[in-house]
Amino acid sequence: MENNAAMRWAWSFKPRVSDDRNGKDNHYSTGDACPDFLCVGAQKGGTSWLYRQLERHPEFWMPPVKELHYLNSLNKTRRFHPPRCRDQRDTSFLDSMKNLSALSYIDLENYGRLFEHKGSLVSGDISPAYSTVSDEIIQRVVSSFPNLKVIFLARDPVERAWSQLSMGVRLGMISPFDATDADEVIRNPGVLLRSHPSKIVARWKRYVRPDLFRIFFFDDLEKNPAELRRSILQFLGADPNKPYDRLKADENRNANRKKLRLTDKVRSRVAQFFEQELKACAAELGGPAKQWPARYGFSLLIFFLQLVDDFDILFWCDWIA
Repeated sequence: MENNAAMRWAWSFKPRVSDDRNGKDNHYSTGDACPDFLCVGAQKGGTSWLYRQLERHPEFWMPPVKELHYLNSLNKTRRFHPPRCRDQRDTSFLDSMKNLSALSYIDLENYGRLFEHKGSLVSGDISPAYSTVSDEIIQRVVSSFPNLKVIFLARDPVERAWSQLSMGVRLGMISPFDATDADEVIRNPGVLLRSHPSKIVARWKRYVRPDLFRIFFFDDLEKNPAELRRSILQFLGADPNKPYDRLKADENRNANRKKLRLTDKVRSRVAQFFEQELKACAAELGGPAKQWPARYGFSLLIFFLQLVDDFDILFWCDWIA
């Protein structure tokens, strides 16, 4: 977030609409130079699975790196996997990205032009860290790309936080800590920053049109990945029935990665820390999130009664005024 405050902005732009396409293999027009969608999180919510699924679909051309991180850190994020470099489009994209990230400000016009390599296909940026960008960045991105679709993959905050901590230790991103010490777990910044999906969703929905914003759930990836893939493809305007050499819907390379052992005591303490967020997700996100509080023995009844009390107090204050 500190980077966001220091960023300067190039003038935003609106893509020009044109049906004129040039070239045979890499056909595109200036009007196509923009992402069709962003996936703004959540980290450890299934974003790697989504990238691999879309990369193999014939109606998509995905960037050669899964996470561009351009809007949150000017592409200075450490990468743990080499970028894809399959053809000239990949090479050109990576060169353009390198030049773009050398600037000291966010240039949305040239960020949009990164996606000219898609031609007539669908393309987007899957960067979970965009869940942390400022309202100013969200507003300017939406203004610059008015038809941009936005996806958020929501996951139970307790499970998501623990998965992120496990990944951080495994990759050396955070120092090892005592996983049996609940207070030490909760103090970890990785738990706090991205584990409030109700707040992240509320911020993005403040600027994105309802028909262009969609929440999907990690719960559905676990239970019925084929149906989840179908729903996402339909939302992005692709044909889910189109035959292609695709991965199995339930293919998830990260599913069996080693995780820190989560004791019942720590699980209970972390759940208590997220109690209000779990209830807020149930009330505001709906879908599978409705079941999240019950996993930890929390009742929604008291939460809704509190909302009613708050509403009554506000109504009374307005009446007195």
